[in-house]
Amino acid sequence: MDETERLIEVFRAPATASVASRLSALMNLEQLGDPRIVRFFLDVLADEREPKQVRLHVLKRLRSGHFKPPDRALVAESILRIVSDHSSECLRAQATLALAEFTDIDNVPAAVGSLALNPHESIDLRYSAFTSLQRAGPTTECVALLRQLSTDEELGGCARGVLSSWHLE
Repeated sequence: MDETERLIEVFRAPATASVASRLSALMNLEQLGDPRIVRFFLDVLADEREPKQVRLHVLKRLRSGHFKPPDRALVAESILRIVSDHSSECLRAQATLALAEFTDIDNVPAAVGSLALNPHESIDLRYSAFTSLQRAGPTTECVALLRQLSTDEELGGCARGVLSSWHLE
């Protein structure tokens, strides 16, 4: 058993049920740089039984976006699932912000834009989505989404401001 496998077992062991010990095991895993860790982190992120703090920690680590192309698509897909499921508002907001690093992946800008445009979502979640679109830069898709958002009662002024700063309004 190598160090990565050992630390995954430590994380999964019932004796390490406390959030602090689980976070410690995750931080030790992060230091290894083993490519298997990405898949393990995706499993932890998807596990709704995990404490919110553990899932948030993993999400923040995945947020870097520095992955090989096949892993980038898997990470983006996993984060999109968090945004669309019934996770806590905090976790969904952080997932939405994380998607800014993955706007080059198919379906990500559309999903983020849909969230920003949805008046039934909380303003915090919608603003997180707007921020991710802004960070993506003036791509054709983001510009079109921000133009749609520019008529929104709550976020329209922000969208118009970004379009103006991009010299598009």
